[in-house]
Amino acid sequence: MALNDVLDRIDAELDAATGRLMELLRIQSISTDPAYKAECDKAADWLVADLNSIGIKAEKRATPGHPMVVGHVGEENTDAPHVLFYGHYDVQPVDPLNLWNTPPFEPQLEDTPNGTVFRGRGASDDKGQLMTFVEACRAWKAVNGSLPCRITFFFEGEEESGSPSLIPFMEANAEELKADIALICDTSMVSRGVPSISSQLRGMLKDEFTVIGPRIDLHSGHYGGPGLNPLRELSRIVASFYDEETGKVAVEGFYDGVHEVPEDQLRQWEGCGFDEKDYLDNAGYTQAHGEKDRSVLEQQWARPTLEVNGLWGGYNGAGSKTVIPSEAHCKITCRLVGDMDPDALRVKIRKHVEAQLKPDCKVVWDNDLEGSKASVMDITRPEFTAARAALTDEWQREAVFCGMGGSIPIAGFFKSILGMESMLAGFANDDDAIHSPNEKYDLKSFHKGIRSWARILDALTAK
Repeated sequence: MALNDVLDRIDAELDAATGRLMELLRIQSISTDPAYKAECDKAADWLVADLNSIGIKAEKRATPGHPMVVGHVGEENTDAPHVLFYGHYDVQPVDPLNLWNTPPFEPQLEDTPNGTVFRGRGASDDKGQLMTFVEACRAWKAVNGSLPCRITFFFEGEEESGSPSLIPFMEANAEELKADIALICDTSMVSRGVPSISSQLRGMLKDEFTVIGPRIDLHSGHYGGPGLNPLRELSRIVASFYDEETGKVAVEGFYDGVHEVPEDQLRQWEGCGFDEKDYLDNAGYTQAHGEKDRSVLEQQWARPTLEVNGLWGGYNGAGSKTVIPSEAHCKITCRLVGDMDPDALRVKIRKHVEAQLKPDCKVVWDNDLEGSKASVMDITRPEFTAARAALTDEWQREAVFCGMGGSIPIAGFFKSILGMESMLAGFANDDDAIHSPNEKYDLKSFHKGIRSWARILDALTAK
């Protein structure tokens, strides 16, 4: 297994690999919109054919929603390590379309001040990332005739729409999917050019409630003053979530299960190359607005949040309508860390809201409950040490163990359903505009991502 020959092959075939990614990016696999069901099927078929073309036995598996793609290679090599690689082929909707500078499903290479990028929906999240691993396997197979270990490929088509079919599929196919470790490439680097392995992920809690006041919308001339306005009450309730002086969440018991970050890990984060000013500038901020006694990285990776994601009610059309609305609505999410329990936290938040209600005002809660705990990876395992060294060699910059502000429930499911640890190593950048117009993925990330996976496969199978 000559690693240098594999790396040379990757370099020589970069144009061909780029062309294949462009093909996949043209498929409009928007999972949340039923109008694109055929496109999601098309993306799954494309991946099956591509895996088959390099000798991987892959097939499309039906679910009540969009299909899964499952492939296997190297089963005969029973003494070799067994890894599962997960990715998703579905993408976010492209709205608002008018903010795209180029058609979202007509991908192209574009020169930017930071280098050449792929521009198009799904370029970074997650098709470009997914294909870095596939292309590494393609090069390895071309050079060596076989892959260095047993590999299971597991590609989902509903990640961007809540993964409704994922848990039932994993439970029904647990024995087939189990491996020594799961590899996930749906993540970003802590800063440009700094290879990163995520060692912890925040969990997620979602909730929604409606504040109800009068039985109907009321004329604000007749009832303005004596009338209770649900929009005003909702604004007061939302304000009560926070302690403006400290930046902390003011819900009683909110921080139960939160742990302090060890000093040695904080020191590693401080030296990881993260640029706080660039991070804030990228969002148009001049300063951080969270907990005042915590660094930006600590707030993003290791502290919980309560965010208001949507507020609405009353009249929203053109002009004016002088009403006191009968209802006002709010969507919230919480990012969870440590041992925070989403079910217990939901009870605390609802208790907090209900304690704020005035007479003639009631709250109705949504019953479509979602919640997942935070994930903390065991970075003492030898696979993490090997992968970190491999990434350091490729990027010529020490790879870091970092946290992640986002939530990737699949890592928790691999643990709870399959009893399997996950290693998350991705090559996206914070400015990739995932979920937004003009999404992009750096060509350098794609190229070095392929080389990185080749090195990791070599390191994981070294005798």
